[in-house]
Amino acid sequence: MKKAFKQDILIDLEIYSNEGLQAVYDDGQNDLLTCSVCRQNVKLYLGISQGPYFFHSNHTKDCNESQEVPNSYDELAEEEAYIERNGFRIPKSRTITQTAVKKTAWKQTSIITDNPPFISVDQNNRVSSSPYLDQLSASGITLDAQQTEAVSAFEGPVLVLSGAGSGKTRVLTIRTALMLTEYNIDPKSIMLVTFTAKASREMKDRLTNYPGLSPQQINSLVCGTFHSIFYRILMFHEPRKWTRESLLKREWEKEQIIKLAGKEKNLDEKEFAFDSALQQIGLWKNSLVFPADIKPEDDWEEKCAFLYTRYEQYKQQHNKYDFDDMLIGCYLLLKNNDEVLEHYRSRFKYFLIDEFQDINTVQYELIKLLSSAVRNICAVGDDDQSIYAFRGSSPEFILNFEKDFPGTRVIKLTNNYRSSHEIVSTANRIIKRNKNRLEKKMTAQHNNGAPPVLFFPYDEEQEATMIVTDLKERIARGENPSDFAILYRTHSMSRAIFERLAHSNLPFAIDQDAESFYSRRIVKGMLAFLKLSLNPEDPEAIADILPSLFLKQSVLQQVKAQSILNDCSMLSALSEVKTGFAFQEKKLKMLPDQVRRLKDVTPSIALEMIEKDLGFQDFVKKRGNEGSLAEKGSDDVRDLKVAARRFQTAQELLDHADHMRAMNLEVKKLSKHFQEAIQLTTIHRSKGLEYGKVYIVGNVDGSLPHDYSLDSYRKGDSTPLEEERRLLYVAATRAKDELLLSVPETRRGKTAAPSRFLQGLIKK
Repeated sequence: MKKAFKQDILIDLEIYSNEGLQAVYDDGQNDLLTCSVCRQNVKLYLGISQGPYFFHSNHTKDCNESQEVPNSYDELAEEEAYIERNGFRIPKSRTITQTAVKKTAWKQTSIITDNPPFISVDQNNRVSSSPYLDQLSASGITLDAQQTEAVSAFEGPVLVLSGAGSGKTRVLTIRTALMLTEYNIDPKSIMLVTFTAKASREMKDRLTNYPGLSPQQINSLVCGTFHSIFYRILMFHEPRKWTRESLLKREWEKEQIIKLAGKEKNLDEKEFAFDSALQQIGLWKNSLVFPADIKPEDDWEEKCAFLYTRYEQYKQQHNKYDFDDMLIGCYLLLKNNDEVLEHYRSRFKYFLIDEFQDINTVQYELIKLLSSAVRNICAVGDDDQSIYAFRGSSPEFILNFEKDFPGTRVIKLTNNYRSSHEIVSTANRIIKRNKNRLEKKMTAQHNNGAPPVLFFPYDEEQEATMIVTDLKERIARGENPSDFAILYRTHSMSRAIFERLAHSNLPFAIDQDAESFYSRRIVKGMLAFLKLSLNPEDPEAIADILPSLFLKQSVLQQVKAQSILNDCSMLSALSEVKTGFAFQEKKLKMLPDQVRRLKDVTPSIALEMIEKDLGFQDFVKKRGNEGSLAEKGSDDVRDLKVAARRFQTAQELLDHADHMRAMNLEVKKLSKHFQEAIQLTTIHRSKGLEYGKVYIVGNVDGSLPHDYSLDSYRKGDSTPLEEERRLLYVAATRAKDELLLSVPETRRGKTAAPSRFLQGLIKK
């Protein structure tokens, strides 16, 4: 059915704007919609597989659409143009700065076409002169021709370009097994480096199941992460300096140190992004940039450089170190001690490095130092999957490998055994537009999945509704929840989908470090004004608004004292604060009345007032954007305004925020016990994993690619933009059978352009 009533207003989906569909959907969930024929309750279907339509709540009734009442176009236009307030119908208001969003009709879901036809190729017809490989093959462990070449070439430098799903773990483990069995190489002379402890365990487990290998050989291998291997070297040579008790294990310990240093610069904990400063310090350290080397480019870097200096001084004075120091310490030990360096050069003859595209400067220099004598280094990685620039990694280490290791043999693994042909072909079309890459083209080995799907929600709210509706349909048909993953560029993009899933009965899991959207610094600051409008005695809310008023936290005690002295609310006492600046004191005098008015308007209007009338946007411009380029304070403001549209009162929004914070903690607890759950994670966290069906949200310019990469591109630097394209490539190649890409029409309340990475994939 295409028509339904909300009270006496007819809603006709044939002419209804896409912009209003989410509100109609919510009305249906609240039993506010009735059938245009029988006047029984109906709901709105808002999914991916079909266009929107009304259906009866009890799923049993089926009214004849020909009996529907005629259109009421005038009523519909009036409903969209006016709102009711205090018994009066008044025109909907628009702020002067609001970007006009063109009303659009529903855009049909489409599939990606024009991929080349699938050609089945038998990859098992390899020629092998290796008895051990024949033995493996007889036990069911086979290699294709490319993999066979990669496992056999172990003398001299070898670069194995291992594309997504091409079996790099199998190549590394069989190569190691071949060296130990057929070539009788001493396992103690082999260093097998991984990026995670999980990958290291998986490799050892695989080796244990291969024929011809003894436990003693496997245990004698030097296999582990960069940190575990080089920390052992430090412990052996300088045990007193590198005791486990001296390690700063937790982020809060490191934050405490730099927060203490921040007081010297009057950096307030509620204003300054100390967590982002720690990330910047880590980037410098992993790039072997020491405090004396830094030439700050802006005020943010100047503050970080100061904290970096104090942080290093503190560790030196208190005999402490962090995880980054393990690698830097070992690098300096080998660099400055020829005897120690020669000892390890003579011991290690073969180096196998997994995930080489994720390597950073200090890791690269360590491997170069140790392998320079024998040059038997096998680097396995994919420059198309280099996505950790914020940690110091770069595809340049792969791109320059042949120059740094002359005589390198390059072997390409281009057979994808994970994803269907349609997904692989689509991923090829996305990544080939990157210019700074080594040429390769992945080939799928099966075509069991469906073509990738593009769907076009109006905004983030509708996007979440459509995905959850689709998930409900599929799981109701018997599909396993653990087969699904929802991937996003940043944690903040998961807000709407988290909220929809939290109100569903579907099992889902999130990253353990995923902070609730409503716990974010900027979001808490805005919501604090709403809290004060309802409770002017809330000390926590007073503390949360002080940064945006450019007041120190020490003012809180002054406010409390004034409140007691003058027998007034803490909000009223705030107007009596003396700062020594006439303009600031004048604003504080006006503040209580402005805050009280917030409770009398909708949350959407209240947030506009907080942003403009109360000066919150000035705070965001001056202080809120410090830190991570990927997650800016101004983005949080816009996201909150989108979330607030669904609520009519401040109390409703605040209750919802409290509920979502509690749900975030609850889901994290349950995530540890769910064996079968939908996965919500960032693209960065999904790397190395695979899922049956993958949804990628927010495929629009500004989200993916992110705003900061577009800013860099406009200034002539395409490096961040190319990494963003690699992110989409990584996300797409996580899917085995189905890939669904969301392309919202609006983003954070403004018209959005489809991601430039989808150029050629979306039909006009």
